Amino acid sequence: MISKATGRFIRMSPQKARLVIDLIRGKNVNEALMTLKFTNKKATGEIEKVVKSAVANATQKSENLDVDDLFIEKAFINEGPRLKRIRPAPMGRAYRYQRRTAHITIELGERE
Repeated sequence: MISKATGRFIRMSPQKARLVIDLIRGKNVNEALMTLKFTNKKATGEIEKVVKSAVANATQKSENLDVDDLFIEKAFINEGPRLKRIRPAPMGRAYRYQRRTAHITIELGERE
């Protein structure tokens, strides 16, 4: 592991975000960013921020690092806390629903 970045308490469903993270796992960083740019999902914006943050962390650690050699070694999404909300229902009742949050973690490695 060269560097790591985490985005926490992101307001999206972890299940939907995992569909996007599966597309970029194991790919080169440049290739992953291009994949995220042309994928039509809401989660791509937040995942792209975390990937760019991990690249910035890697370049901050060592100045002579070649960014083209970096690849996404580990990428996973954990579930964050759920926000409980109430929706009005017929006859004075209330239905509960949950707004889910996600924690995005991306670790970069260097190819030899």
